Amino acid sequence: MQNSNYILSCDIGGTHITSAIVEKDSWKIINETITRSHVNSLEDAKSIFLDWTNNMKSCLEKTDLEINNIGIAAPGPFDYEQGIALMKGQSKYDSIYNIQVTGPILNGLGNDGLNILYINDAAAFLQGEVFGCGLDHKDRILGITLGTGLGSAVWSQGEKAFDADLWNTAYKESIFEEYLVTRWFVRRFEELTGMKETGLREILEKHGNSEDVIQLLAEYQENLLNFMQFFSEKYNCKSFVIGGNIVKAWERIFPEKSILKGFDIQIGKYQEHAAIIGAAALFSK
Repeated sequence: MQNSNYILSCDIGGTHITSAIVEKDSWKIINETITRSHVNSLEDAKSIFLDWTNNMKSCLEKTDLEINNIGIAAPGPFDYEQGIALMKGQSKYDSIYNIQVTGPILNGLGNDGLNILYINDAAAFLQGEVFGCGLDHKDRILGITLGTGLGSAVWSQGEKAFDADLWNTAYKESIFEEYLVTRWFVRRFEELTGMKETGLREILEKHGNSEDVIQLLAEYQENLLNFMQFFSEKYNCKSFVIGGNIVKAWERIFPEKSILKGFDIQIGKYQEHAAIIGAAALFSK
């Protein structure tokens, strides 16, 4: 197998970076290379780049494969074509605002011959599921991530997936995100019962099939169906890949599948590692 078939792929979050080597022919992660490290994104630029590149070097040290390409999934706002961080006022990465990050990364790795491409993290999740699950023969697929935030992305044949950025679309009394994430379950459950729980898992574990839980899940189902319908019409597509922590309760949210018959839905298979595959798939051409 050609050494150039191996890609260093990184998923950068607000408090961590995970790197791994991905094999291009199969889009499989080489498990023994998975390397996760803490990142203090409130530090100065030098410290942040050191955290990132130390993680990447640790990953590379786990293999003797020749690596020429690096794919990086990063949160927005970010200029993904130019590799410029644009996050400001989000309690993360303020110190690298407006910095072109490729140079410092290559300097930290001690190799300016590497090629680096960037992708939005929500888009990387979708792209990773598409390639990892062999769905790349389809014309278009929409991605939704449901957790502490609402992620939405679009992948089309022959193109890089992109962030659909629908989280702040007006819905009911507020925006879609406020009705589809973990804090909605916490807030709405307290409204219904007067009880405080920390998240959906705790609600389901402690309160089972109570009438309040049944109502809570029915309301969430309605909100999610409305978002899927909106997203589907906007991009003329019925195919979805859905991920994030909330989908662990998918069977409880949609006990009756006939209500979904208008959509083609796949639950994310790779979940937290999907972004790693998605960033590597930037080199699919």
